[in-house]
Amino acid sequence: MLIRSTLTALALVFAGPVLAQETAPAATEQTAPAVLPDIYLGDENAPVTIYEYASFTCGHCAAFHNDNFPKLQAEYIDTGKVRFAQRDVYFDAVGLWAGILARCGGDDKYYAVSHMLFDEQRQWLSSQSGDDIAANLRKIGLKAGMTEEQMNACWEDTAKVEQLVATFQHNAGADEVNATPTFMIGGEKVQNQAWDSMKEIIDRKLAEAPAASN
Repeated sequence: MLIRSTLTALALVFAGPVLAQETAPAATEQTAPAVLPDIYLGDENAPVTIYEYASFTCGHCAAFHNDNFPKLQAEYIDTGKVRFAQRDVYFDAVGLWAGILARCGGDDKYYAVSHMLFDEQRQWLSSQSGDDIAANLRKIGLKAGMTEEQMNACWEDTAKVEQLVATFQHNAGADEVNATPTFMIGGEKVQNQAWDSMKEIIDRKLAEAPAASN
């Protein structure tokens, strides 16, 4: 069955690069998967940049996106004060499958699909088998305007999957991220917390920032 073989391949791709960090010699520059660029929201000249490390299987990440992200977007991103990028974290194979789907429609659809995955997290994660979870993810992809063929191609694109894993490992390693959600606000690592506390940190960073982007 295509879904089962695809999910099995993805699980192996997910596990392989992680183990390779510990057991394999360092990859050469020619063979190492490329680190993908961030996908941003907001003014590129905003004085403060926020990176959110999030897993699509993380309940606290879903809570942030459902409860606090609309406030962040309305008060800071849409007003040009903050430039924002979500950095996907793959602590499990299912989170990787969802991350591949989020990237499948291209950069322009990334945040729309990401929000759908967080909004409907309980529903698509409620199934017990990999095939059922994949079927639930397919439903989200179809609602986002993707075709079955498009999703199959994305899930079977092992080169792109390796790039996504390499990107996660590079970014999370550089910022020493081991839990989600974790935020980098103007270069400062910030753990998940109540919106009022996070807002204070953002406002402090804005007060400290020069007029130009940092």
